[in-house]
Amino acid sequence: MARLACLLAICQATLLHGLPTRENKAELEAFDRREITISSNLDVTTSYSSALVSSLQTATQTVEQSLTGSILTGLPTGAFSQNPVVTPSLSQPSGSLAPIQSTLVPGTQTPAGPVENNIFQPIATDAPPKQIPSRDDHPVKKDKLVEQDVPIGTNKFYANLFLGTQTNPVWTHPYSLSWAKGRGRTYGMAVTHIERSQLAWDNDNTPPRYFIGPIGLQHIVFSAAELGAETVLSVESPTAFSAFANLAPSVNGKPIVSLPCVQGMGFVTALYDGAQPVLNSGTFFRSMKYVGQLNGITYKYQITLEDSSNWLLYATPVASLGAPPFDLQDSQTIQGPKDYIGMIQVAKNPSNSTGEQVYDSSAGAYAVNATLSGSVDGSSGSYTIQWGKDGVQNQTLVMFALPHQVESFDDTTKGALTDVQLVTTTKGFARAVVADKFTMVEPDLPDSIGFAPWVRSSNGGNGGSENNNLNAGALAAVNNAGAVELNEDFDAQTRLNSMYYSGKGLAKFAGIIFTLQTMAKNTNLAAAGLVKLKDAFNVFANNTQPLPLVYDTVWKGVVSSGTYQNGDTGLDFGNTLYNDHHFHYGYFVYTAAVIGYLDPAWLDQGTNRAWVNMLVRDYANPVSNDPFFPFQRSFDWVHGHSWAKGLFESGDGKDQESTSEDTFATYALKMWGKISGDANMEARGNLQLAVQARSLRNYFLLQSDNKVQPERFLPNKVTGILFENKVDHSTYFGANIEFVQGIHMIPLNPSSSYTRPRKFVQEEWDAYFSNGRAEKVAGGWSGILHANLALVDPVTAYEFFASPDFDGSLLDGGASRTWYLAYTAALGGDGVPVQAKAKANEGGVKVATAGKEQGDEGAVEEQSDGQEEIAEGGDDGEDEGEYSDVEGRDSEQEYEYDDDEQEGETEDVELAEDWWRV
Repeated sequence: MARLACLLAICQATLLHGLPTRENKAELEAFDRREITISSNLDVTTSYSSALVSSLQTATQTVEQSLTGSILTGLPTGAFSQNPVVTPSLSQPSGSLAPIQSTLVPGTQTPAGPVENNIFQPIATDAPPKQIPSRDDHPVKKDKLVEQDVPIGTNKFYANLFLGTQTNPVWTHPYSLSWAKGRGRTYGMAVTHIERSQLAWDNDNTPPRYFIGPIGLQHIVFSAAELGAETVLSVESPTAFSAFANLAPSVNGKPIVSLPCVQGMGFVTALYDGAQPVLNSGTFFRSMKYVGQLNGITYKYQITLEDSSNWLLYATPVASLGAPPFDLQDSQTIQGPKDYIGMIQVAKNPSNSTGEQVYDSSAGAYAVNATLSGSVDGSSGSYTIQWGKDGVQNQTLVMFALPHQVESFDDTTKGALTDVQLVTTTKGFARAVVADKFTMVEPDLPDSIGFAPWVRSSNGGNGGSENNNLNAGALAAVNNAGAVELNEDFDAQTRLNSMYYSGKGLAKFAGIIFTLQTMAKNTNLAAAGLVKLKDAFNVFANNTQPLPLVYDTVWKGVVSSGTYQNGDTGLDFGNTLYNDHHFHYGYFVYTAAVIGYLDPAWLDQGTNRAWVNMLVRDYANPVSNDPFFPFQRSFDWVHGHSWAKGLFESGDGKDQESTSEDTFATYALKMWGKISGDANMEARGNLQLAVQARSLRNYFLLQSDNKVQPERFLPNKVTGILFENKVDHSTYFGANIEFVQGIHMIPLNPSSSYTRPRKFVQEEWDAYFSNGRAEKVAGGWSGILHANLALVDPVTAYEFFASPDFDGSLLDGGASRTWYLAYTAALGGDGVPVQAKAKANEGGVKVATAGKEQGDEGAVEEQSDGQEEIAEGGDDGEDEGEYSDVEGRDSEQEYEYDDDEQEGETEDVELAEDWWRV
């Protein structure tokens, strides 16, 4: 017997490895120091008798089980609750900006240069510029994480594990996990999988406004006899793709159960370190059957729940021999052996014997983390997610892939696909893949997109081209509008106590200046505008804006100082708590790219390059060993889009409301990489845009032929806010249809025609805005809708902006008539009538004065004294300059402008046809 034990122990040591495999050891060193590491070198101390293992056990239900869970139909706190489309009060231009004698000599827009084999290369490794002070007193404490002095992915899927009550779920898809913390009389970690038939729907509207996965269901709970009311949850080794959830019996006790939470994991795995496993179920156990041994070390059990779902349990013990006995004590409890060391894995099996074969082939192995690599060659690229693996090393992992991943698999990964699929809450059906890595291919990168309007190839194939050409009528209209808009007060629109609104203002003027220089061939006027834009940008580069940025040494990132000053976590959309950083900072990065293109010397003046790179590192850092910023704070390379929610606890998980500002942030870093000479950044931007375009058309932009989202939801045309657990056709700032659809349009830019398919745009227009309905939309949303129309009908869109009585209040604070005229004219090409443009030029430009909440349905009426008021019918009645705070707060914040503002009447400014010639 001793000899047999020795032979089996040697077998265990050969098959079981307690540390992850890795190609890049430097990135994964932290995993060598995990609080629970199952070692294969332990002496055998226990032998389980086969007499203790029952072949089939059944339970009698004595109480009513919970099969429904609960749903959250409202919107959580900590999100985009202010209207993003506002027209700031403008000082009335008294005329047009005078050109100057300087001539701009722009740099090149050719690719930045050769790229590395792996494009995920560091941007920089130094600290933020010295004008950014550090603070160590972030309002959200970091006391639930094991590692304290490392950058943390604030916007990643596992944040609920260390925020607030720590009881809200995290979604790895297709499973979710939540700490029971006494609910269901257990203190373990609950595993849940929701079928599509269990979704809760809005039955009051057609199409339904939302669908939601119920929360609170406990299909199988990993617990231990030692866990009770004093149990504490800590989070360890967080990366972009994974984190460990550790359960300890008390504050000072060592963890005895640890669960690796990895996106797409095929098994939910619990590591036990000398504890007695207890499995609970709120759905109730019906039966458990011992099947036998696999791979020489793992033991298999079949479990049926009272909802008739079938689950598989695999136990891989260490320091013991034989099948560990599990006793089905009652319909809610399965008890394992005392002092158990090893792993227990569960998986839901939807496919009977076929599913069992898939899971059997991977049992005993589990993912602990992942690394990302990517390559780009011209207009094609690929990226690979490689998982670190623990457990039985000669077993290949089983991982679930989302639809957009399966759609882009390379041939090798396609060959590892199985027929096993489980539905996710908001991303369709996930497919099981038996592989230790996924490689996805993107054959149509947007490498030809630059600063100018861009259209796809007319033959419907890959690629596209820019159009810088404007005919005589468009040229006159663009120059006319540009001269007036550049005479606006830059400071009043950009020096705000909001990084978001300030960035939009800067990007607006950057677009005007590029348009005048490159498309309107008006270098002298562009030069005059660039002087003003640099001054406005310097306010932020020097960190002298009303609410300066600070470097947060707790979570490691650059945040607004606003919340530190008054404790209001909702200031500037929650920027201090890491909400929306890609939305906010993307506008600054784009502006810097335009300035650097028009004046290449600017890049190396002062700390301009370092300041912009700091913002990029904050939201799109490409490496995991940067000591100052986490890897890819915003973008999720598994889901193919970003998550906007930062350090706010949320019952439905992370969410994103604006896909278009997500893609604009990526477009911005692509252009900054091109202009600043960082070829790897440009390549990453191109690859990321391609992934986003694929993800958006699968999950967010709902064409009639979409096969991923539920069919009854497709008539909504967009998801609205997409959470990890629900989809809500609404916004945080209102339910007007122009809000819900338009937030996925803003801002219209050269990449819009790449990420928003023509078929989708036409379907959406026909569903909501055709036949004069768009003309009834008030404020800046009207301009957004008509600029979006240019993707399918640029001539009509151009005529809207070229109208001789065009009202400037139809432009939001991040948009200009100059860019919209050039954009629509360029997309319209020869189809745009010259006469219409000439007529618009004769009519001059009507400039907005005091703005208001764009989206108020009431009309703006001019008073005799030059003031404006909002007529009855506005949807929120808020005065311009006031924005509601984060959802759930009653207070309002006022966005003040440093300079005195003059309110005046709207004025038509007429210019001679040849005014710009000097």
